[in-house]
Amino acid sequence: MPTDPILLEAGRWLGMASGLLFVVMLLGFRLGWGIRFRLVGVTSFTTLLAISCVAFAISYSPRVVVPGAVSVPVVFDNGGDLVIATAPVGLNDEAVTPSLEQVARNLRGSGRATRDGLVTVRLRRIEPVADGTDRPRVLAEVRRNLQNGELLPPL
Repeated sequence: MPTDPILLEAGRWLGMASGLLFVVMLLGFRLGWGIRFRLVGVTSFTTLLAISCVAFAISYSPRVVVPGAVSVPVVFDNGGDLVIATAPVGLNDEAVTPSLEQVARNLRGSGRATRDGLVTVRLRRIEPVADGTDRPRVLAEVRRNLQNGELLPPL
């Protein structure tokens, strides 16, 4: 997992600051300072920032970029086994497959409710049929196995 060194460094410095603030807080309670309860809040918040910086730096993973792909918005995601993205009007045929692959590879598997661990990803375009009537047309479809990340052909 790639980590951001700036966030790790910030987490380290914030951790040291929270340790120092903890010592000052204990000293404030021991000597009966009037700001002792404010020191509790500052220490708690600094500790929370330190933990958050380190956790985000460790868990962050950048988006996958597929050569030749165009960024397409996801318009439907049922949280389970179906994701639909829409193709922009000027999308050429050569960019359909890489764009679909990019959407499929950027899916996160945690929290999805699928029985077989497969998610169907479709790329569609809305095309006019008659005056005031449109129909969605599926340009491409792929299934992604969430356990191993493999892309499979549609059924």
